Amino acid sequence: MPRRSLQSSHRYLLFYKPYDVLCQFTDDSPSAAPRRTLKDYIPVPDVYAVGRLDQDSEGLLLLTDDGVLQHRLSDRQFQHPRTYWVQVERIPDDSALKHLRQGVTIQDYRTRPAIVQVLSQEPPLPPRDPPIRFRKSVPTAWLEMTLTEGRNRQVRRMTAAVGFPTLRLVRVNIAHLSLVGLKPGQWRDVQPEELRQLKTLCQLRR
Repeated sequence: MPRRSLQSSHRYLLFYKPYDVLCQFTDDSPSAAPRRTLKDYIPVPDVYAVGRLDQDSEGLLLLTDDGVLQHRLSDRQFQHPRTYWVQVERIPDDSALKHLRQGVTIQDYRTRPAIVQVLSQEPPLPPRDPPIRFRKSVPTAWLEMTLTEGRNRQVRRMTAAVGFPTLRLVRVNIAHLSLVGLKPGQWRDVQPEELRQLKTLCQLRR
């Protein structure tokens, strides 16, 4: 088990959420088939995810029992960046990329401007289990997208709105916090310097 850092009376954890895991500690669904939750991986009481990743998404989660920091990171006014690697169906053209960067209208809102670039090669990710369904006749591309808001299924809705559906979605960064050093299903404590930077970002006293 990872060693706890002597940094605060609160706990701050980073977790690499695998595909098909609920972003909560209990499954409230009446479904007969049990679904995996955070409880299957994290034996730390009273911590909760800051923001969410959908069941069909993967990647970095921050969990804490610090309610003030959790509120700041969930408040849209602080605009903390989140970076995703996104595999999409077909190859986005310049027009689609421009729309994603400038903002896309989804239902009753328009997304904030985003940083979007096409990755020159497939990113170094472990294989997804189960793998995505490929269509041999349809190429795919990987995008790196950095957003400053986190609405429900926003990345998937953005790429679908410009005609390039998301096949795989992995969050790789929350501000300066990174997946580096973690494998799917692993977690670790946030280190003191990482926490200091996070509190500075949220305009909190250290």
